[in-house]
Amino acid sequence: MAGNAVGLGNFLRFPVQAVQNGGGAFMIPYLVSFLLMGIPLLWIEWATGRFGGRFGNHSTPFILHELDPKRAIWKYIGVFGIFTNIAVAAYYCYLESWTLSYVWHSIQGTFVGKSAAEVAGFFGDYVGLTDPTEPVLFWLLCLVLNTWILSRGLSGGVEKVAKIGMPLLILFGAFLAYQGITLKAGENGALFDGTVGLNFLWTPDYSTIWTPKVWLAAAGQIFFTLSVGMGSIQCYASYVKRRDDIALNAMSAGWMNEFVEVVLGGSILIPIAIGYLGIDRVVELTQSGGLGLGFKTLPYLFTQWGPTMGMFAGIAWFGLLFFAGITSSLAMGTPVMAFLQDEFGWKRNPAAWAFGAVILVFGAPTVLYFNEGVFDEYDYWAGTVSLVVFALLEVILFAWVFGMDKGWEEINHGADLRIPRVYRFIIKYVTPVILLGVFLGSLPAIYEKLTLPASPYVVGARLLLLALYLGIAWAVYLAYQKRRKATIR
Repeated sequence: MAGNAVGLGNFLRFPVQAVQNGGGAFMIPYLVSFLLMGIPLLWIEWATGRFGGRFGNHSTPFILHELDPKRAIWKYIGVFGIFTNIAVAAYYCYLESWTLSYVWHSIQGTFVGKSAAEVAGFFGDYVGLTDPTEPVLFWLLCLVLNTWILSRGLSGGVEKVAKIGMPLLILFGAFLAYQGITLKAGENGALFDGTVGLNFLWTPDYSTIWTPKVWLAAAGQIFFTLSVGMGSIQCYASYVKRRDDIALNAMSAGWMNEFVEVVLGGSILIPIAIGYLGIDRVVELTQSGGLGLGFKTLPYLFTQWGPTMGMFAGIAWFGLLFFAGITSSLAMGTPVMAFLQDEFGWKRNPAAWAFGAVILVFGAPTVLYFNEGVFDEYDYWAGTVSLVVFALLEVILFAWVFGMDKGWEEINHGADLRIPRVYRFIIKYVTPVILLGVFLGSLPAIYEKLTLPASPYVVGARLLLLALYLGIAWAVYLAYQKRRKATIR
């Protein structure tokens, strides 16, 4: 579960969000959002997953159906829990392949002796498919690797990768964090020392603390980082035993993610980048997102440490990103496989390779038309909007339809950790209000995006995503009819 939560967003998205929203001014709403929205959603998704698993359901359409069997609508809301995983995995696997490619180039010393502009240009040529051979090969390699691991099963494949990948991720992260916070002024061309970046991150600017934009950004980051609103947590939780302590397990996974994001993620990219470039320059660079700093700027800065240390830093940074990425992308495949196995009787291997084939089809446009905005379009609708919509609806279902009495009992059943009763109130009232606020706050941006002129590539991406959702909904309908016929017999 920690591997599912810890992803590329911990090291690329979190630092950028912090920089763009004032550093310390971002951290207070971020931590408040974690306590009032992140933790309740973790408990809700663990509880609904385990509850649905008691009835043999391991994917959100029929997990949500078990919470309210009288209303068919919840099955189709549960489609988000399969749709989001496929759509996000379609572009996430390509992003993951960049990290593997950059590990190789770090070993080769590709960036040694290059100027900052040349290193940035390398990334532009890579995603622009100036020479498509390498990007396509590494993408296919990552796709096959993910599919093969999924075909080994949850305990035989996914869990083994997490047991290897997570410790290595922590090790690489600790090494880079040490390098970042001990960076000294004047050493290797540094303009400042590493504490300048840390001070920026942890010194609040109270004049901007109540800016709605900052709170929306903080709430959105909590969504993204904890992988809530996706359906993967419910799938994993559906396999735990009835007496297992989900209250403590949810906290363990959640706080592990926060340690990696805040302690490690906040001690690498920000201190190193600010140490060499200064705050103003880093703020300017973040306008192009985390990819700009992570793939265009940091490889150049590593070369300032000398050939050997620069190589080790590159391997650690991109190796860390790779392990963070693959443990998350594997979590995206598991609910899809579970749906095929539960509802249509598919075996594990065919289900895994079917998922791989779907990712190949829907992911190809993000590779071929990256510069035309297809990648960003997938990320916006599947990786942002659908997360908020699904989380809001599942909180309403859990607290108001299933009922807080039954929901609270389900969360606490078998728990050694006794949850403070104030969270009963928070789950029922506070969390839905915050989620509704985030959703309503995003509507103007959604409207603006839909009304602006769009290229044929962007329109095509939207149509592909709509077709994907409708196709999954049709599959859920067929599965429901299959269940009804079996019940009548």
